[in-house]
Amino acid sequence: MASSGFSWTLPDHPKLPKGKTVAVVVLDGWGEANADKYNCIHVAQTPVMDSLKNGAPERWRLVKAHGTAVGLPSDDDMGNSEVGHNALGAGRIYAQGAKLVDLALASGKIYDGEGFNYIKECFDKGTLHLIGLLSDGGVHSRLDQVQLLLKGASERGAKRIRVHILTDGRDVLDGSSVGFVETLENDLSQLREKGIDAQIASGGGRMYVTMDRYENDWDVVKRGWDAQVLGEAPYKFKNAIEAVKTLRAETKTNDQYLPPFVIVDESGKSVGPVVDGDAVVTFNFRADRMVMLAKALEYADFDKFDRVRVPKIRYAGMLQYDGELKLPSRYLVSPPEIERTSGEYLVKNGVRTFACSETVKFGHVTFFWNGNRSGYFDETKEEYVEIPSDSGITFNVKPNMKALEIAEKARDAILSGKFDQVRVNLPNGDMVGHTGDIEATVVACKAADEAVKIILDAIEQVGGIYLVTADHGNAEDMVKRNKSGQPLLDKNGAIQILTSHTLQPVPVAIGGPGLHPGVRFRSDIQAPGLANVAATVMNFHGYEAPADYETTLIEVVDN
Repeated sequence: MASSGFSWTLPDHPKLPKGKTVAVVVLDGWGEANADKYNCIHVAQTPVMDSLKNGAPERWRLVKAHGTAVGLPSDDDMGNSEVGHNALGAGRIYAQGAKLVDLALASGKIYDGEGFNYIKECFDKGTLHLIGLLSDGGVHSRLDQVQLLLKGASERGAKRIRVHILTDGRDVLDGSSVGFVETLENDLSQLREKGIDAQIASGGGRMYVTMDRYENDWDVVKRGWDAQVLGEAPYKFKNAIEAVKTLRAETKTNDQYLPPFVIVDESGKSVGPVVDGDAVVTFNFRADRMVMLAKALEYADFDKFDRVRVPKIRYAGMLQYDGELKLPSRYLVSPPEIERTSGEYLVKNGVRTFACSETVKFGHVTFFWNGNRSGYFDETKEEYVEIPSDSGITFNVKPNMKALEIAEKARDAILSGKFDQVRVNLPNGDMVGHTGDIEATVVACKAADEAVKIILDAIEQVGGIYLVTADHGNAEDMVKRNKSGQPLLDKNGAIQILTSHTLQPVPVAIGGPGLHPGVRFRSDIQAPGLANVAATVMNFHGYEAPADYETTLIEVVDN
């Protein structure tokens, strides 16, 4: 926490004045990639962003929005909206995802948290079920974390444990599942020697069982539910090693697509269905392929498939998978505790702030921007406006989303003279990009560009400054590619659509009539990232950033 000698007062910038209206625009899912027909930003008519990019090269640059730049373990980890907005608002890089889990396991903090204490209530009479990807790929989960969790839970009173495994073959070599299962079985046998009833209860391949995403195919989740919760599957085996070896050989499927199986006892009964009084932990740390199962486990009014039986359980995720939906409501590892965010500093230095987006990204431009903190820092100086997103449709049906309404609210806030900072998120590139609908994503990018124009025109009128950026890539590349960058085709010769975020950099564009003519991007920062934006924005308000912030992207040269 802040030390006793700490002051919220920011030093004045030696060359940049106070009092300019600053617009901060986040284009969600707007990365920079090579121009081709699968780059929807390139295909779309985006005259405003094009002019920012081509008009003043010294005021346009790319920054990293994935991997270590946003606190993720490696640069193979794509960014996401939560970590992106954390970095944009915090001005520093905080451990996220797997790294956060590693720290919580290493310190033992995971066992002191609300989430673990919640599931621990079931240890006396119930079974602890662990569900997730059994792999050391480090993209969705890691085997060593599961091993530590098994050890820690058993040392803290778990007497009966069932593991429901999903085989990988996507982030690791196909066929490696057998070795992972052998490692896990060895650990479980050691627990059994200590008198703990621990065994694998079910399994299946990640792309066929449980780990669907973006509500693409609920049958995938249902197959997992049937095996994991109901204890029912088309294949039954006495042990998991036999199951994986046999299914790989007999069904000629790879690890990703193994059919669901359950482990049965001598009498042919499933050894580990989920029943009333049990605890369930989904141990993947990455969110996108756990959200659907989390909904099935947690929502009372769930209607995506017939769950048949809904046991009364205590459920926790390894992490919270969706900050917007607050899903799951319990989790073992809390988001990073981010203090002294740029938003709080600026408000405490008198900067009046307006923030706006539509429902799907409203939390990102407020809660995540403010360091995973709800509410206002000072309601006399802040106003947050949420525009309801269209509900009950996929976003490709109305790809314009609420971009126009967000832009109009921002314009009115700028012209009102009541605010010094106006901050928005335009969700189109990301939310429509996730649908995989290329034509709709092109429309979405055009709509976002038109919204930027409305905001920049208002900044022009009041003599203000703008900073336009993004939180991660998505719409700039909508096709899966091979190592040489060529589009991948499926077995029917059709392109394989990419619906996920990307590893691409994102732009930061600055300008406006209020920008000091000597401002330009520095050339001496090696590989800047999103966390460098906060100090930059503070400069535009006439302040220098705190010493521990990532350095500003700009310098002021005397003309």
